[in-house]
Amino acid sequence: MKFKLALMENGTEATEFILLGLTDDPHLQVPLLLVFLFIYLITLVGNGGMMAIIRADPHLHTPMYFFLSNLSFVDLGYSSAVAPKMVAALHSGSKVITYNGCAAQFFFFAGFATVECYLLASMAYDRHAAVCRPLHYSTTMTAGVCALLTAGSYVCGFLNASIHTANTFRLSFCGSHEVNHFFCDIPPLLTLSCSDTRISSLAVFCVVGFNVFFTLLVILISYFFIYIAIQRMRSAEGRKKAFSTCASHLTAVTIFYGTIIFMYLQPSSGESMDTDKIASVFYSVVIPMLNPLIYSLRNKEVKNALWKIRNQLYPPSLSRQRERASVSRKGAEGERILSRLYAQHRA
Repeated sequence: MKFKLALMENGTEATEFILLGLTDDPHLQVPLLLVFLFIYLITLVGNGGMMAIIRADPHLHTPMYFFLSNLSFVDLGYSSAVAPKMVAALHSGSKVITYNGCAAQFFFFAGFATVECYLLASMAYDRHAAVCRPLHYSTTMTAGVCALLTAGSYVCGFLNASIHTANTFRLSFCGSHEVNHFFCDIPPLLTLSCSDTRISSLAVFCVVGFNVFFTLLVILISYFFIYIAIQRMRSAEGRKKAFSTCASHLTAVTIFYGTIIFMYLQPSSGESMDTDKIASVFYSVVIPMLNPLIYSLRNKEVKNALWKIRNQLYPPSLSRQRERASVSRKGAEGERILSRLYAQHRA
């Protein structure tokens, strides 16, 4: 769709927007540049590393890590839709974004963010199958089921993005073209439009509401049955292990859905825009950085895979291997001496 031509047909000649960013204080531009550049680099390394580790280790070729690998890709996608442009604007001081560039940024951000909702729901279903029906897990979460859930997540995500993009960019922007935000998002664009936005706002509320509450309902139902299954376990160690497999996912779900609901399912107003910016920073930039940490810090399998890759890339030196062999020989010799002394003492 050629948004620029559609815009001209609506009677306005706007070809670009001005993203006002987080603040216009010149003293904060360099600190913000360094902070967001650091966060984005950590996001690239963390999510890219997670995908590489899962691909490299055959032990991680399971449904859980298949979904986690896709989650890392999605985090990279919607963070990359926002962060590079924001960092470039802070570096150059140019806050201009073309009309088509704004539409593209909005489309990819909305698409990947919605895909994440459905992936998180798929991961909850996977955890439900693992905890509640462990004996049938391999037949429940087959490769075909995993591929279908993942493909469905992408289809739903980018279908949702297409609806929102067409719905938002059919509006007229005949007044100021200054977007009070650091990227092209629905609330500030609707505030900027001089068209009647009641239908667009209702469409946003209904579509976002359906995506959020449907996927959240799947997650809540899954964890309801997981909780019941954990309570029925007789072994304390089993309960602890089952809970630990779900703790990371629950943390990610709470953070992600909390900010999404705060941003899109409340009435938008000019006064709340600064608060919306803070929430947007959190879910568009910070959460993609945190997810690899959340899923790997308490995950022994990921740590072991990372350690194996590290040893393959940087194998222990020959001298260190000799030292270990020497220590091992000395230990064995000491044990033999102690055994002889013990035998003599008994004799």
